[in-house]
Amino acid sequence: MHGGVRTLVVAGLAVTVVAAGFLQVVAAGPQQQAGTADTASVSPQRALLDRYCVTCHNGDFVRGTDEPRSLLVSQLRAVGLALDDVDVDHVAEHPDVWEKVVRKLRVGAMPPQPRPRPDKATYDAFRKWLEDELDRAAEAHPDPGRTQAFHRLNQTEYRNVIRDLLDLDIDVGEWIPADAPDRHGFDNNAGALSLSPALLERYVSAARKISRLVIGRPPAGGAVIQTYDVPLNLLQHNQQSEDLPFGSRGGAAIRHHFPVDGEYRIQVRLRTNYVGYVRGIDEAHEIEFRLDGTRIGQFTFGGEAPGMPAPISFAGNIRGTDDWESYTLHADDGLEIRIRVDAGPHVIGISFPRETWEPDGVLQPRQTGFALAINDMPDSNPALGSVQLSGPYSVDGPGDTPTRRKVFSCTPATAAAELPCAREILSTLARRAYRRPATDADVQTLIDFYEVGRREGSFDQGIGLALERLLADPDFLYRIERDPVDAAPVTAYPVGDVELASRLSFFLWSSIPDDELLAHAERGTLSDPDVLEQQVRRLLADPRATALVENFAGQWLHLRNMKSVYPDPLEFPEFDENLREAYQTETELFIDTLLREDQSILELLSANYTFVNERLARHYGIPDVYGSRFRKVTFDRGEHAGLLSHGSLMTVTSYPNRTSPVLRGKWVLENLLGAPPPEPPPDVPTLEEKNEDGEPLSMREAMVMHRENPACAVCHAPMDPIGFALENYNAIGQWRPVSEAGTPIDASGTLPDGAEFEGPSGLRDLLLDRPDDFVGTVTEKLMTYALGRGLEYYDAPTVRKIVRDAAGEEYRWSAIILGIVKSNAFQMRRSDS
Repeated sequence: MHGGVRTLVVAGLAVTVVAAGFLQVVAAGPQQQAGTADTASVSPQRALLDRYCVTCHNGDFVRGTDEPRSLLVSQLRAVGLALDDVDVDHVAEHPDVWEKVVRKLRVGAMPPQPRPRPDKATYDAFRKWLEDELDRAAEAHPDPGRTQAFHRLNQTEYRNVIRDLLDLDIDVGEWIPADAPDRHGFDNNAGALSLSPALLERYVSAARKISRLVIGRPPAGGAVIQTYDVPLNLLQHNQQSEDLPFGSRGGAAIRHHFPVDGEYRIQVRLRTNYVGYVRGIDEAHEIEFRLDGTRIGQFTFGGEAPGMPAPISFAGNIRGTDDWESYTLHADDGLEIRIRVDAGPHVIGISFPRETWEPDGVLQPRQTGFALAINDMPDSNPALGSVQLSGPYSVDGPGDTPTRRKVFSCTPATAAAELPCAREILSTLARRAYRRPATDADVQTLIDFYEVGRREGSFDQGIGLALERLLADPDFLYRIERDPVDAAPVTAYPVGDVELASRLSFFLWSSIPDDELLAHAERGTLSDPDVLEQQVRRLLADPRATALVENFAGQWLHLRNMKSVYPDPLEFPEFDENLREAYQTETELFIDTLLREDQSILELLSANYTFVNERLARHYGIPDVYGSRFRKVTFDRGEHAGLLSHGSLMTVTSYPNRTSPVLRGKWVLENLLGAPPPEPPPDVPTLEEKNEDGEPLSMREAMVMHRENPACAVCHAPMDPIGFALENYNAIGQWRPVSEAGTPIDASGTLPDGAEFEGPSGLRDLLLDRPDDFVGTVTEKLMTYALGRGLEYYDAPTVRKIVRDAAGEEYRWSAIILGIVKSNAFQMRRSDS
């Protein structure tokens, strides 16, 4: 008995009766059982951990060196979280440990079933206490973290910088390889953006090619050929693009940069089967060529096949007569024109005049897979297979392109005026390319290269060689942040305004600062809070802020993966390239609208609207939507679950032939709740697809069998119920009432903390009931993207503060983005050790 506290040890449990009148039940450790510990001094939080956590999370299991006795012990060692020898009453001593605990508590993952758990009020109170203690400790000792000193431009940023620096919008993918996302899911992490000698050669080669495009020199080696292929599975029944005329069908609108004024050839190839037989030539058809919307050519083809054709569906296996074979293989040989084109960006449009007809006879299912490649389909509508642009075959001059107008700010009239003009051009380019005031040494280096080029050719060639040098300069390829020379080791310091401007523009635009932002940085006014907020809002209102949708959201939501998804055509014959493109556009338009209108981040889940065109509306079963244009459609309140109803996200979280509750559950845990499950252990057994009688199992039945393994259940308990809630969407995002096994979908679920929900709307409501957790996860992802580094334990208090402050503004996007920009992590940096 110690001051109103009485402790009993019964069967290994220490039961402490506190004078306040409530019980604390803790697992008695060896010292407690021996009666050596003073249990009266145990705090409530330590008692809670000892009762529910230390049984597994102790040093003997986690740090043991013997062979693991079970898969569970192996997992504990992989996690590396021991709680018996860290002081929970002084969380500031080990904040890295307690931030891991907070993350596990976020989704109620611990303790795992069927182990005993505290009631929800105790559970939530402990988490709140931990977070408050960690936040107080972080406020007393702020740590902004350390970004890499050298941050290379990734492929996307390189393209955007070239666009904004030189007014040259080109696809650099064939010159600069794409950068793979790091373990945090983003491709702009400075630590992962190395520069090998081979990659440096690619950048130097790209600089040479870009320089020629800028000054208007023809390609090295003469005429070049560029082919634009149209996917085989793209339906061409309707107007294919807003850049093609109303009343047209199929084809493509291609944006192409012509290097010089000159003559070019545009050649069209129609869609064929696998042996090259042109399809749709039983009847005569027309095809039109357009340049920037103006028709420049029209051809009639088909309807003149001579001789005896091969039997229908046997073309390629049984020959027709020689004259028929020759005609069918070469029916599109004459579909080409030569035309003079001015240098610069243009839109080449190829389309067919729309012919209205209905098939008669026995209607056939749409051709997919093997049949789509094999059948010759002579009586179908013809379709575009590819467009080949070649040239120039003659050169009339460099032209007056937007790029030349951007770069050549002056034109020397005399030889004496050339050097001052070159200095003006190159100093302007250097300031913007290096994202800082250009020094005399910077400009002189470029002038030296200019003079070499000028001696070998013209004024333009001198500028071109200097531009090559600039685009290969480390100050261009890297965002460089240097510690102050007098900074003490491991101390926080504010980054300069110039560095802050680059951080801001690459965060919101994935590109360089514009003149206004750079001018504020050079004057030293950007760090002023009012100026900084005004600039953030200005950048968000700029069209270049779509980079947040394409780059941030595209990677956070795995939307970029849509381009590489190929559902099984036997299981899902209705999936085509039109649906793939519509899925991506739907989600991008949705998120872009939320950003432009500065809606609440909660609207990602609560929105009862989406954006569809005719193809997508038909897939979703939405009536009265026609044409290729996307428009907003609204559902009755409660019918739609925001992002959770988007077919794009359901498709990228499925296998080619079936859904995956595991992939979907993991995606939600990782991207919406910020509590990713640990990596699966080795030798995980495969999922059973049939029961003992050979009958197909529903996905839920198969996962129940899988979770019978206790080691599997630890991860699957919080993951599978979330995935099951989305089972009504098949592997291509279409609503279905029954599963692959033909049984009714059971979309109900219960999380380890007892939270119950059913279907996408139930999961949506569950997430919206935890707004700080959901918004906190979005903030973590956005902050990771903004800083170009993975978040560490010392960043968690910053995230929680941003979310708390944004709650008063309804969690609007601007509140979160401004919170990140105003944070110490964004405006400061830790010096090297």
